Amino acid sequence: MGQIGFSYTGLLFLLMLFIPNIIWIRKMPQGYSAETENKILRLFERAGEGMTCFCVLFFSDFNWRPWTAWSWWLAAALFFMLLYELWWIRYFRSERKMSDFYSSLLGIPVAGATLPVIAFFCLGLYGKVIWMLIAAGILGIGHIGIHLQHRGEI
Repeated sequence: MGQIGFSYTGLLFLLMLFIPNIIWIRKMPQGYSAETENKILRLFERAGEGMTCFCVLFFSDFNWRPWTAWSWWLAAALFFMLLYELWWIRYFRSERKMSDFYSSLLGIPVAGATLPVIAFFCLGLYGKVIWMLIAAGILGIGHIGIHLQHRGEI
């Protein structure tokens, strides 16, 4: 269900998520516009963002505990977030075209959207927090859906 309390692990994941996105505001791809985004997908994305941020910060189940086989989910979550950081580095070093922004990484489609969703889902598995799994699912529908829509437009 989830133990209410502050998650320093969640804060770290949010910093890994938000810092590149803040930089992106000044380094958006040429021709980017959110005007054509599907409103239903945008609703899912916004709801998923809010739910994910709440869950990741306020369930202490995501904090480090002694190693068990279940800890591999935390390792997987961190692995996917590190891949997400690498994807951002590659994007910021690119010409910052739309095709760069909606690119794949290691065969993972629209990696800028897919990698953090996978990471948060793995974190939900690690913490055994059903609310995080639901939040990551809702976020995935909206965020990945919007990215696939944009990729299809280019």
